[in-house]
Amino acid sequence: MSKIVRFLDYRRGASFVHFTRSEMNALLSLYSRQVMHGEWRDYAIDQHDGVARFAVFRSTHERPLFIVSKQVRGQARHGLMPCYQYAVQDPTRKLAQAGSLLDVLQVLDPPMKLVRG
Repeated sequence: MSKIVRFLDYRRGASFVHFTRSEMNALLSLYSRQVMHGEWRDYAIDQHDGVARFAVFRSTHERPLFIVSKQVRGQARHGLMPCYQYAVQDPTRKLAQAGSLLDVLQVLDPPMKLVRG
């Protein structure tokens, strides 16, 4: 027996988390700097189970060096924008977690310091 599903109800139920254009610009800017230094060589973007992931690799055939993930923190109320949680992980542990992508990316690309000597 077939079931009738309204598209409006189906769309409301699905939560689709993705990186915005400005977030992708920040991620790809960091990626390009690391490629120039010879640290990273490949990346992958994934979206599964309400989590968006940006993984970077040293080689195409290895496990990811780091994974930057974005997921919804709590439930969004009707008419309000959801809050997101960002995290950076390496294969063994979580390195940083914050409410801003730029805050967690500082773990991977610390600012330069002036050294006098």
